[in-house]
Amino acid sequence: MGHAAELLGVRQGFLRSLDAAKLLTPQRSAGGHRRYSRYQLRIAARAHELVAAGTPLEAACRIIILEDQLAEARRINTELQQRESRPGV
Repeated sequence: MGHAAELLGVRQGFLRSLDAAKLLTPQRSAGGHRRYSRYQLRIAARAHELVAAGTPLEAACRIIILEDQLAEARRINTELQQRESRPGV
């Protein structure tokens, strides 16, 4: 966790708060240390950006969830449009 916090320029407590808010659920090493994926680090960076701009943590978590859902819906929409535009499909 210390390395992740250092990479993001945040305190370890901030990462713990994202875990407590259930925005991130990092994997655990055999020794119990939190292990973050690159995707989780991007999410944490976005959360920090929002909180630093004055957004309450709970609202920042909701914004990030909605942004993620919107990105997924757009991806699915693009995929469906591409399928429809192919002849013979």
